[in-house]
Amino acid sequence: VQLQASGGGLVQAGGSLRLSCTASGRTASGRTFSSLAAAWFRQAPGKEREFAASINWSGGNPDYADSVKGRFTISRDNTENTIYLQMSSLKPEDTAVYYCAARRDYYLNSAAAEYNYWGQGTQVTVSS
Repeated sequence: VQLQASGGGLVQAGGSLRLSCTASGRTASGRTFSSLAAAWFRQAPGKEREFAASINWSGGNPDYADSVKGRFTISRDNTENTIYLQMSSLKPEDTAVYYCAARRDYYLNSAAAEYNYWGQGTQVTVSS
């Protein structure tokens, strides 16, 4: 499975952005992206990669880090093999490279080590 993230950019504090991550290919066992849980992680300069949001294979039961809860929304369109991260009320501390990821499981998880496939990352910069 290959993941391609897009949608990052420069935005003022309080603004919004929508990130997209489109998948192609299958797992070694033949599973498609639509059967995989997926997530967004982020990594700010000088910090470790951290969990932002995750979603199960069908789009239900999303989970969010406390730092983004109420401001970010994760969703997916399995007909397009794409997940999204709608980000609103952005803050300077949201500045980071955002990575999408998928795991060989139907159900979500917040640990980066549980994810098997990673996109290349897209930069989000929030100015004050």
